[in-house]
Amino acid sequence: MKIVVCIKQVPDTKGGVKFNPDGTLDRAAMLAIMNPDDKAGLEAALRIKEQTGAEVTVVTMGLPKAEEALREALAMGADKAVLVTDRVLGGADTWATSITVAGAIRNMEYDLIISGRQAIDGDTAQVGPQIAEHLGIPVISYAEDIKVEGDSVIVKRQYEDRYHEVKAKMPCLITALSELNVPRYMTPGGIFDAYDEKEVIVWGRKDLKDVDDSDLGLAGSPTKIAKASDKVRKGAGEKVTLDASESVTYIMDKLKEKHVI
Repeated sequence: MKIVVCIKQVPDTKGGVKFNPDGTLDRAAMLAIMNPDDKAGLEAALRIKEQTGAEVTVVTMGLPKAEEALREALAMGADKAVLVTDRVLGGADTWATSITVAGAIRNMEYDLIISGRQAIDGDTAQVGPQIAEHLGIPVISYAEDIKVEGDSVIVKRQYEDRYHEVKAKMPCLITALSELNVPRYMTPGGIFDAYDEKEVIVWGRKDLKDVDDSDLGLAGSPTKIAKASDKVRKGAGEKVTLDASESVTYIMDKLKEKHVI
């Protein structure tokens, strides 16, 4: 069994974010981590590997520094890692990103593809399902639990105040929630292997299969950023000292003023 896990290196938002003049994130200037939902997807793949002997390949599109996230995945137990990086791919929105990643995956053998539900730097939840659409395979989103049964997967899928249990034949794609599991830590031996024994394969534009230049990078992204800014800090607000009855009147007046009631 062969599993491909799509991961993304995202800005560590605790350290603040920076923007380029065109409104895109200045990823090179920020601290970065592996996207939490993607890490849960990787952990799910590694648990399936332990149960079935599957081969796990991680793939990401990003700057050369995204190799750090791939090395972390290798240190956790992934078998192979592929970095897709090229200047022409920069500034991609979800459409261009999914086309790029799908173009890379077409070069791989896979039974199951796992991605995170969404990335914390975008929160669109679009890339995983779009990859499945480009590859022409089924998708099960919002996975809370994953089991492999023969040539099928059984997924407990989050749905409002309940859940769906969905079964699909492989190949298929699953998007994972961060609540799916608690990802393992890297081991000292795993870190050694990730940096001294294992290789991160680097692909560029020429390695993508069945994609058009018009669909890549900033130029191929239909989403255009009108404005970008750091999070606006809230002021201290208005402070008043009133007795109980006056407080009720004051609050009700404010709610009416704001058209809340």
